Amino acid sequence: MFQPKTHYLTGLSRWWVGVLSVLMLFACNSVAWAQDAAAEPPKIDTGDTAWLLASTALVLLMTPGLALFYGGMVRGKNVLNMLMQSFVAMGVVTILWVLVGYSIAFAKGNPFFGSFEWAGLNGVGQEPDDFYAVTTPHLLFMIFQMMFAIITPALISGAIAERMKFSAYVLFIALWSLVVYAPLAHMVWGEEGFLLKFGALDFAGGTVVHISSGVSALVLAIMLGRRKIDRSEDTRPNSLPMTLIGTGLLWFGWFGFNAGSAVASNGLAASAFVVTHVAAASAGFVWMLIEWVTIKKPTALGFASGAVAGLVAITPASGFVSTVPAILIGAVVSLLSFGAIKLKSKLGYDDSLDVFGVHGVGGMWGALATGLFAQKSVNSLGADGLFFGGGFDLFGKQIVGILVAVAMGVIGTVVIAGILKVTIGIRATQEEEDEGLDLTQHGEVAYVTGSNSSMLSTPSHSHAESYVAEPKKEPVPQS
Repeated sequence: MFQPKTHYLTGLSRWWVGVLSVLMLFACNSVAWAQDAAAEPPKIDTGDTAWLLASTALVLLMTPGLALFYGGMVRGKNVLNMLMQSFVAMGVVTILWVLVGYSIAFAKGNPFFGSFEWAGLNGVGQEPDDFYAVTTPHLLFMIFQMMFAIITPALISGAIAERMKFSAYVLFIALWSLVVYAPLAHMVWGEEGFLLKFGALDFAGGTVVHISSGVSALVLAIMLGRRKIDRSEDTRPNSLPMTLIGTGLLWFGWFGFNAGSAVASNGLAASAFVVTHVAAASAGFVWMLIEWVTIKKPTALGFASGAVAGLVAITPASGFVSTVPAILIGAVVSLLSFGAIKLKSKLGYDDSLDVFGVHGVGGMWGALATGLFAQKSVNSLGADGLFFGGGFDLFGKQIVGILVAVAMGVIGTVVIAGILKVTIGIRATQEEEDEGLDLTQHGEVAYVTGSNSSMLSTPSHSHAESYVAEPKKEPVPQS
C-alpha cells in the first residue's frame, strides 16, 4: 500500500533531529572542554626553571667580569673606581628594577612604554605569566631580565673611565636605566612593543643592550671631553691578566645571556649556546690575525677585545642563525670593530676603553647580520634573512630597529647628562684626575705603594684597623 509522502518526511526529519541533537551536544561539550583548558593556568616545568635559574646567575656574573675586564685596562690609580662603576650598578639598578623598571619594560601599556601595573612587583609571583614565562615562575623571568638591566649601563663606564665624578655617574646610570633602557626593552620585547610588532628581531639584546649602551657611551665621552694626560705619564693597562680573567668570566656568563634567552631548556637554547661560543672564538682568532699582520704581534688585549666583540655581535642573532653564519658574524665584527677603534684617534673623541667600537659597532653589525642570516628552520618564530630567501624585508626591519636604539641612546644621554652637567657637574677636576679617582672619589687605592701610602686617611668603616699599621714597640731597657 502506498504510504503518504508526509509520513516518509516525518520519519526522515526525526532521524536528522536525532543526529543534530547528538552533534550539538558534542559541540557544546567541546566548547566547555576548550574553555576549561583555556582557564587552566600554565604549568611550571622544572627543567626550564632550573635552566633559567642557572642562566640568571651566569648573567649576574658578567657584571663582575666586566669590572675586571675594564679594571685591568685603566691606570693603577683608577682601578677601584673602575671596578666600583660596575658593582654600583648591581645595587642601584636592582632597586629601581624592582620598584618601577620591570613594570615599565614588561607590563602591558602602549607600544613604547609599559604601565605601572607591576610596580613594586605587584602581581609578579611564583606562578608563570601567560606571555613572558609560560613554564617558569614570573618572578624568575623578572630577575633574569634584571641582570640584563644591570650590566647595560655598566657597559657605558668604559667610555668615561678615569674622568667622571662618581656621584654624577651613579645618578646618570639610575636615570638612564629608566629613561632609555626600560622603554627600549619594552619596544623590543614587551607584549605590545613597537619593534616586536613591527617584526624586528633581537633575541638577547643587540639593540636593547649593546647598541643603546655603545651609542650612549660615545655621546657621554664626547660631552665629558678628552682626558688630560701628561705626555710623560705611563698610560699602559695596569693588569692585562685581570682583563683576561674578566674576558673569561664574560665569555662564561654569556652562555646564560644568550642561551638563557630561550627561557626554556630546549633545542633552541642549545643552538644559541653553540653559536655564541663559535662566534666568540672566530672573532678572537681573527682579531689576533689582524694584529699579527698590522703590528706584527698578536696581543692578549687584542684577543680579549675580539672575543668580546664576537659575543656582542652574535647576541641579537643567537636565537635565529646556524653555526656557519655564526663564524662569519664573528670574523666580520673583528674587522669592523678594529677599524672603528683605529678611526677614533682621527676623529678626536676619547672613548677610553672602546665601548662604542666594540659594543656600538658590534651590536649594529649583529642586528644587520640577523637580517642576513636568520633562518626559520632555527627558530620558527623568527623569519628568513636575505641570504636564506627572505628578501630585504627582515633586513629593512633590522635597520629600523637600529635607528630606534640609536635615537633613544643619543637623545636620552644628551638630556640626562646635560641636566647633570648644569646642576652637579659631571667631570672630576684636573687635580682629582691627576691624583687618581680611587683616592679622590673613594678614599682608597687598589695598590699601596710608597708614593701614595702617605696620602691615605684612615677609612671610617669597620675594617679601618686593617689600614693602620701596628706601632713599633721599643724594647724596654734592662736595668
